[in-house]
Amino acid sequence: MAETTNSVSRSRKLGPEERAAAIASMREREVDVLVIGGGIVGAGAALDAVTRGLRVGLIEARDFASGTSSRSSKLIHGGIRYLEQLNFGLVREALIERGLLLQRIAPHLAKPVRFLYPLNTPLIERAYIGAGMAMYDAFSYTGFMKPGVPLHRHLTKKQVLKQIPSLDPNAFVGGLTYYDAQVDDARYVAELARTASFYGAHVASRVRAEGFLKVGERVVGVQAHDYETGEQFEIRAKQVVNATGVWTGETQAMVGARGEFKVRASKGVHLVVPRDRFHSEMGMILRTEKSVLFVIPWGRHWIIGTTDTDWNLDLAHPAATAADIDYILDHVNEVLAAKLTRADVEGVYAGLRPLLAAGDGSSTANLSREHHVSHTVPGLVLIAGGKWTTYRVMAKDAIDEAVSAMDGKVPESCTEQIPLLGATGYRAAWNKRAKIARAFGVHKHRVEHLLNRYGVLTDELLDMIRQDPQLAEPLPGADDYIGAEVRYACTHEGALHLDDVLARRTRISIESWDRGVAAAPVAARIMADALGWDEERVEREINTYNKRVAAELASQELPDDASADRARLEAPEIVPLSALPTAADTVGTRPEPAQG
Repeated sequence: MAETTNSVSRSRKLGPEERAAAIASMREREVDVLVIGGGIVGAGAALDAVTRGLRVGLIEARDFASGTSSRSSKLIHGGIRYLEQLNFGLVREALIERGLLLQRIAPHLAKPVRFLYPLNTPLIERAYIGAGMAMYDAFSYTGFMKPGVPLHRHLTKKQVLKQIPSLDPNAFVGGLTYYDAQVDDARYVAELARTASFYGAHVASRVRAEGFLKVGERVVGVQAHDYETGEQFEIRAKQVVNATGVWTGETQAMVGARGEFKVRASKGVHLVVPRDRFHSEMGMILRTEKSVLFVIPWGRHWIIGTTDTDWNLDLAHPAATAADIDYILDHVNEVLAAKLTRADVEGVYAGLRPLLAAGDGSSTANLSREHHVSHTVPGLVLIAGGKWTTYRVMAKDAIDEAVSAMDGKVPESCTEQIPLLGATGYRAAWNKRAKIARAFGVHKHRVEHLLNRYGVLTDELLDMIRQDPQLAEPLPGADDYIGAEVRYACTHEGALHLDDVLARRTRISIESWDRGVAAAPVAARIMADALGWDEERVEREINTYNKRVAAELASQELPDDASADRARLEAPEIVPLSALPTAADTVGTRPEPAQG
């Protein structure tokens, strides 16, 4: 059962029952800290606050990580290019966090990845880049634990070609390799929110803050709207933490306060191509005229990106354009012998970085990746800016600010010691993966896939398969994923809609050629069994998802942001059930809010 305020029992589930219990608890009793926004920083803030012994609520207007936090480069990195900007403090901080994530907090989700930096000129460039990488390595050893990745290395041209035979021999004279780490960003956020729930936070997605409750000038809570049931209710809180990223300006306007800082949205586009389109034993980092381009190994795929351009249109659904896709292809093709074309692109996604604006019209590529915390009005803490990698530090700083205004002594943050659910015992489970596969009658490769997504909680999925062997079947058009993962997303990971499963709990929407259209009917019927949907609801979920895919594909054929944005907004939103007089979704109907 879900944890209650008078019980020490804890549940590792974050399903519909736990969501309902969380909402009921937040309605009935004041929380110490209410976090608005279920992205990486908001979920991290909820975990930070609850592990200090506070009574905590977390609400998210859509799905966990449905905004920026699921559309990143999926890297945990120090930001080697920030060394050139002399931002040594940010690089050191991020590298320390990288080591923590790799070795303690989420070893099942965070994995080392090796990158090549190709050199275009001999001697001087090698010395310059090599000095930067040596500094990068040195910073990674300045924390309280080892970095968890090897040091950088120098390679000759012959050595580079041996490891990346698909490179154009005329495009480089040698190279250096170094390590960073990667993560499934959306899966991480879902596990972070679930871990916060496990420790006692009251966590609910599809609940939007529509206004602030105030006593005089002090914020004392929010007016909330449950978009699954249509209910509106109040949540009282001693402190409210706004972690809404690119929606920070909207939140500041809602409270009636003049913004102390401005968040500027920068669009980043990534392409997904099959791993067999070019042969390489490592990823690459390429310098462009604007920034850098990453080529990142991603299972049976490559992720290639990103762009860095201003975005002033719809915040919930940033659209990739044909120009964005061509920009990325053109730059990666500068170093490849066999060139990539649009026909090689199986997936595209666009996200928005919430950057602190300089106020001088400078390029978003030059804006700070540092974060800022502000107590704009009594009772309301704003956190904005920053990097995905440093979410834990951002969360700690936000809760430090919140508790500074509370009566009584609150313990210090301890999240550097708190592994995510599934992490503890992962390495032992990995060593036993062959034995686990034999015990459950599942192929070893499948067990490895599950362990690298669920850690030691893999046993819970395997138990589902034991009870219903059909759940071991792969999904159509998405062989990497099985039915058990869809059911588990609903019962344990807070998924409420088909899009939640295909776009975030799995990455089928960007990893399959049809963007998940073939998998949608099978996944929807598994969800129906788990969540009690009728056939009308199943068809509505499938149709909504398919229209989303069609709108995204259409937007990616258009030349500019404005036309791509219009095409993307042709898709219907996931509408609250209470707002549906009939079973049909109507194109252009968008009652669900954009606030993150």
